[in-house]
Amino acid sequence: MVPPRPPRPVQPQRLALAALALLAAGGVVSSCSRQRGDQLRLGAGIALTGNAGLLGQDARTGLDLAQGHYADRAPGLELQLEDTGSDEAGATVAFRRLINAKPVAILGPSLSQQGFAVMPMADRAGIPVIGVSTTAEGIPQIGPFVARVASPVTVVAPLSLAKAVQLHPGIQRVAVFFAQDDAFCTSETQIFQRAIRAKGLELVAVQRTSVSDTDFHIPITNVLRSRPQLVVISALVSDGGNLVRQLRELGYSGPIVAGNGLNTPNIYPVCQRHCDGLMITQAYNPKLDNASNRTLLAGFRRGRAADAVPPQVTAQAFTAYQVVHEALATLKGSLPQGTTLTSLPLPELRQRLLKTLLAGTYQTPLGQLRFTPEGDVLQRDFSVARVQMNPDGRSGRFVQLP
Repeated sequence: MVPPRPPRPVQPQRLALAALALLAAGGVVSSCSRQRGDQLRLGAGIALTGNAGLLGQDARTGLDLAQGHYADRAPGLELQLEDTGSDEAGATVAFRRLINAKPVAILGPSLSQQGFAVMPMADRAGIPVIGVSTTAEGIPQIGPFVARVASPVTVVAPLSLAKAVQLHPGIQRVAVFFAQDDAFCTSETQIFQRAIRAKGLELVAVQRTSVSDTDFHIPITNVLRSRPQLVVISALVSDGGNLVRQLRELGYSGPIVAGNGLNTPNIYPVCQRHCDGLMITQAYNPKLDNASNRTLLAGFRRGRAADAVPPQVTAQAFTAYQVVHEALATLKGSLPQGTTLTSLPLPELRQRLLKTLLAGTYQTPLGQLRFTPEGDVLQRDFSVARVQMNPDGRSGRFVQLP
């Protein structure tokens, strides 16, 4: 694997959606809605470079699709996208830019580790900040202006473990790997480990790794001496994909459960044919039949295969944009006739947006969503998927298990 690039400073530019070449170069996009009337700025801080860059690219796709879909619908939104990189320093720089741009709300960041560092900045500024893929425990508790559309790891993680035990009832011995330098991974592994013990399984090894690791031969060799029948991994795309590949290359043939950090097709080029059989809980089911998911699928498949499936993070990013836009539209409808959103003082607009957003019910690509008063998402539908690789060993799909 090529070592991750550090986040690059980038300057906001106003571009048409078609100017995707600048996006590929890691630039910043501010895309204007074609809707006349209220024009509001929406910020987004997403990891486009570094270890989480692959997840961030998925999120960027979802934002692009949402921006295109809502371009002709009031209120008009100008999307300002900033690259947070994959660490706290990059996220801090990006969020400072976004806060200074005076947006009505901010979407992001990509990682919970970054969220704990920068969501307090938005909260102190009184800006609603909506986590797209920040699933660690404690995110909504950061402050009153913090919410998320990504279901918490406490809900998601145990489901894939339960499915693995159901499919392999003889499992007793479980080994765990987790990236110790990522807040989400350390949170997720605690949930996994509690679930393992709650099922009466024996935790035979707990191996710490790093998101920057590429060679896992020594830790894998040590863990395999404990003869695990199931391996559970909490890591990000690059390190986690390499870990899966090297586990198989070193002879481990049992089931592997992966956490949300590997929940993207971007793992396929990393672990290649060895991704096959990986089990992951999914908050997004492409078979969901509602208007929002049909819109997402149609947009995603434009220029792709007719049966192409958006990654979960793409659906989550689309959803984050959707709930903000719908909440703003609802708020606009509640104002006296002739009153515009932009006529409200910005601090008041943000407060009223947050209140409206948390009170709403939304039909999204993730299914029906509501929010707790604290800003945590309430989602009803989940599934566990198994990775099924194609014969080329470099492409595949997530197949929902019954």
